[in-house]
Amino acid sequence: MFEQVADRLKKAEKIVFVTGAGISQESGIPTFRGKDGLWRKYDPMKLATIDAFYENPKLVWEWYDERRRNILAANPNAGHLSIAELEKYKQVFVLTQNIDGLHQRAGSTQVYELHGSIITIKCTVCDFKDKITTGFSQLPPLCKCGNMLRPDVVWFGEPLSQGIWQSAIEQASSCDVMIIVGTSLAVSPANLLPVYAKQNGATMIEVNIEQTPMSQSMDVSLRSSAAKTLPELVSIVS
Repeated sequence: MFEQVADRLKKAEKIVFVTGAGISQESGIPTFRGKDGLWRKYDPMKLATIDAFYENPKLVWEWYDERRRNILAANPNAGHLSIAELEKYKQVFVLTQNIDGLHQRAGSTQVYELHGSIITIKCTVCDFKDKITTGFSQLPPLCKCGNMLRPDVVWFGEPLSQGIWQSAIEQASSCDVMIIVGTSLAVSPANLLPVYAKQNGATMIEVNIEQTPMSQSMDVSLRSSAAKTLPELVSIVS
């Protein structure tokens, strides 16, 4: 699959992955815009906002609590594991839109979570923030200060962490190869990261079962899944 760019992959010192929901879907986690599950009658674009949270915090938390349970029960797949395996041979950085932590559980050490983490919970008022993998006795859960806790994720209308975003731009702008996996490139500003890499002259590879707006701009665009495709990448560079 990577024959056209095999030499460039072997010579590359730094590989940056941009990953989206497609890679985690192979671990059994429904995509954010998926049509499966109990929440089909709700519009995720309307649930994942600060206004929705304050209007009906119990409903929003029920949705996130179900997603948390699905994520905590899931395991990294061959796609995640291959990206982690590449660290034995190359500098590897992961810029992910996913909030599930599967890259870290697979063993990747340089992961930038652009949209936060569903495993991390923070207070809506005080500075409390912690990774919590247990269930909650009530929804919405409350902080010790008495105010509501919320998932530490970036909701629609909220800015990305500027520190993480600037670091992501730096990695994208200095890579030899960028591999875009399982993302539709529909969400801004994450969809700008391939532009930074292309401006730097990086080799551009896309792995997605569907075509995206940037497919025509790729050096290689593979209509395949991460779990099937990425293990071959490891075999080329190892």
